[in-house]
Amino acid sequence: MTASLALIDYGAGNLRSVANALAAAGARDVAVTADPDVVARADRIVLPGVGAFRHCMDNLSAIDGMVAAMEQRVRGEGAPFLGICVGMQLLAEQGHEHGVTPGLGWIAGAVRPLEPADPAVRVPHMGWNEVRAVRDHPLVTPGEAYFLHGYHFEAARQEDVLAMTDHGGPLVAAIASGTIAGVQFHPEKSQRYGIALLERFLAWTP
Repeated sequence: MTASLALIDYGAGNLRSVANALAAAGARDVAVTADPDVVARADRIVLPGVGAFRHCMDNLSAIDGMVAAMEQRVRGEGAPFLGICVGMQLLAEQGHEHGVTPGLGWIAGAVRPLEPADPAVRVPHMGWNEVRAVRDHPLVTPGEAYFLHGYHFEAARQEDVLAMTDHGGPLVAAIASGTIAGVQFHPEKSQRYGIALLERFLAWTP
């Protein structure tokens, strides 16, 4: 029996691309869903995200029972979870975009605007960049991935940081705590490197 995977549809992610990348990584039972009951039963959960922190958090919170289902399945029961781009950022305690918006608060930290010291460094951070692993973890290996973001996750605890990148200064590229992980880059746009990461997520048994 194949494990089920819930890809959460809350109107803020490039779902088709992520679903296709998960299929290429070997996922055989992907439910693209806005149903909290499906999420509450899933073996693994993926939260994509494109756009502004506040908009994404508002959309997620507007689905009756969704955040509670995520809390129960991931934090209560330990299902492996992957947040992608803004889906990773929503794990923070708060986002500083169009005011201050509370996040899920699953990993200590805040999401703040990119402010490179060098004015020649463009914002948003867009394109291929190095992913530099800073500790051993089953999910992340060194390589190059595709980034597109104007805000970044400032982790409060170094032990939650898996990998870094650089864009006018060091930036968090991946985080994890327990069964919860997130990547700032887009695996679905990162070709072989991204597919390999999703393969490892599908095999991850934290």
